[in-house]
Amino acid sequence: MVSMIEKVKKLMMIPEQIRNISVSAHIDHGKTTFTDNLLAGAGMMSEELAGQQLVTDFREDEQARGITIDAANVSMVHKVGDKEFLINLIDTPGHVDFGGDVTRAMRAVDGTIVLVDAVEGMMPQTETVLRQALKEKDKPVLFINKVDRLIKELKLEPEKMQERFVNIIMKVNKFIDQITTDDTNWNISVQDGSVCFGSAIHNWGMSLDFMQKKGISFKDIIDAYEQNEIKELAKKAPLHEVVLTAVVKHLPNPIVAQKYRIPKIWHGDLDSDLGKSLVACDPKGKPAFIVTKIVIDKHAGEVCAGRLFSGTISKGDQLYLNLAKKNVRIQQVSVYKAAQRIQVEYAVCGNIIGLVGLADARPGETVSLEPIEPFEAITHIFEPVVTKAIEATKPSDLPKLIDVLRQIGKEDPSIVIEINEETGEHLMSGMGELHLEVIENRIKTEKGVEVKTSSPIVVYRETVTKKNPIPAEGKSPNKHNRLYFTVEPLEQQYVEAIRSGKLPNARLKKKDDDVINTLKELGMETKEARDVKEIFNGNVFVDGTRGIVHIGEIMEMVLDMFKDVMKAGPIAREPCTGIKVTLNDCKLHEDAIHRGPGQLYPAVREGIRGAMMTASPLLFEPIQKMQFGAPATYMGELSKLVSNKRGQLIDMQQEGDEVIVIAKLPVAETFGLSNDLRSATGGRGTMFLVDQSFERLPNELQNKVIGQIRSRKGLGENQ
Repeated sequence: MVSMIEKVKKLMMIPEQIRNISVSAHIDHGKTTFTDNLLAGAGMMSEELAGQQLVTDFREDEQARGITIDAANVSMVHKVGDKEFLINLIDTPGHVDFGGDVTRAMRAVDGTIVLVDAVEGMMPQTETVLRQALKEKDKPVLFINKVDRLIKELKLEPEKMQERFVNIIMKVNKFIDQITTDDTNWNISVQDGSVCFGSAIHNWGMSLDFMQKKGISFKDIIDAYEQNEIKELAKKAPLHEVVLTAVVKHLPNPIVAQKYRIPKIWHGDLDSDLGKSLVACDPKGKPAFIVTKIVIDKHAGEVCAGRLFSGTISKGDQLYLNLAKKNVRIQQVSVYKAAQRIQVEYAVCGNIIGLVGLADARPGETVSLEPIEPFEAITHIFEPVVTKAIEATKPSDLPKLIDVLRQIGKEDPSIVIEINEETGEHLMSGMGELHLEVIENRIKTEKGVEVKTSSPIVVYRETVTKKNPIPAEGKSPNKHNRLYFTVEPLEQQYVEAIRSGKLPNARLKKKDDDVINTLKELGMETKEARDVKEIFNGNVFVDGTRGIVHIGEIMEMVLDMFKDVMKAGPIAREPCTGIKVTLNDCKLHEDAIHRGPGQLYPAVREGIRGAMMTASPLLFEPIQKMQFGAPATYMGELSKLVSNKRGQLIDMQQEGDEVIVIAKLPVAETFGLSNDLRSATGGRGTMFLVDQSFERLPNELQNKVIGQIRSRKGLGENQ
């Protein structure tokens, strides 16, 4: 009999029989139990343990908290008809604080199973993860979970159950139509079998064609619960068989998917040899691999998991990291079987694999044979908005802490780590309080370093409200170079385009026609669009000079310093947002030796900061749009909670006995919010993040907050 490992090794060579998928859903809708049951059904773990073992939640903190924090890679084999298929699945987190992991997982897969709770329906987080999937061109199928609740708790008749399903499907399709603006028709439907429903905890699933094939009706399902024959139902309609058959039938194999995904995620020349190999998923082409996750393995060290889009990678190959700009040698190649890595001699494109030996790689890194155009940066929907200072309890642990923080920054790039080895201050920024709490806990338990952290600090943004009246001058220390800058607020349509990914955060090349055309479509004049040199963190740099002889030689230095100022603005050294910086003119010394970095960096910094200070600068604060839910009797308590937190009520609706409140709250007021919500609603309230934005900090708080930040950072009067 062929062992499971042999099957995995054989199938990974046949791209037509591979499916790379993720499971995405709102927190607590049952993803991990669902994944376990798929694994058990496919013979990857014992059926008795399915749902209890939580194979993909193999870290201690995940089991203790009962939530998935890391995206876990799993591979399984499923037979449809007489053909076997290799299904590489990534179980992604549902909690919004770990959204970065979801985004990265979406890059590695071609399709996703959207899991929705039959009672709760589509929730804010379902929308967020589905939006990320569609943005990465991942095709969806739908699984409506927890149908047992409709039968046992709500006691619904078959017609009412069907009505509820139709509502959920309509909502999901409406959302898909909103996000996919091109000709792609990825709507799901019961008729074609791209919608399944069932109960992950009781291990059964159904789809219309399966019900017709086996002669099962809705009434039979209800009867099974009434007569306590759930196990028999699970034998008759095993969850894994129904779902994995839908996956094989409706989600694309790598050869099909890469035809339309590559032009979206890789902006190199599609007519080049590499471009053709990527689009065709050609194992004979040159290798191109993207790292989507880094896991630290006790025995092997850093394992870089990700998707191989082109070529073949073998143990011992010499490859190149395009972002780290260095050569590396592959020490191990592996494929996955649940949380287990199986070493193989080589792997071909179309697979999700693990590589050991990519020192200095970070998630988002493009690995190839020689320098190539890297894959599009993996952008996260939300930015880190909460920071904590962290230090080692024992001074002797300091070197170890620095190593651990660097490691954490690699394992989870949505955590931003700032290490200042001179002052010994280390800052950790994340998506929210829970995100930082989990990371802090990991440093203590997994990495064995005792640490203490400050209270959470909010990360603000600096911006300007008008154009500075006269260009600000920046002089070099030797007085031989003078640069003149204006700054002004970036118009909203450009801000939105950068946020949605329509405009890339990147240094632009001479003939970036796509970007120039997008800028023109948004209303920029052709001449100015051609002069845009860099888009960085929602800010734009324009070279407005004319006829300056040495401009080409200094432009890289000017852009480096533009980025530097945008990372730390003049009023409180906070990151900048929504600013258009224009270099209007410059007077440069003839001799290159007098306009090196030591002279130009201070001139650019002084010029841009000076321009901002005369353009009415102010702070924007991060605002989170939240959805609260609670029994209707707590309606008053919820609105009081929102107004006490400087919040703004947007919408309040009653659905049955529940009240749903949508509100905007400043992040600065959300610390301890989950405890306040618990006490206000007798422990029965829920809250979810819907969206995040930056809005003007009220005038009466501007000076107070700027003063607090400056004193915290030790900035004097003139710094």
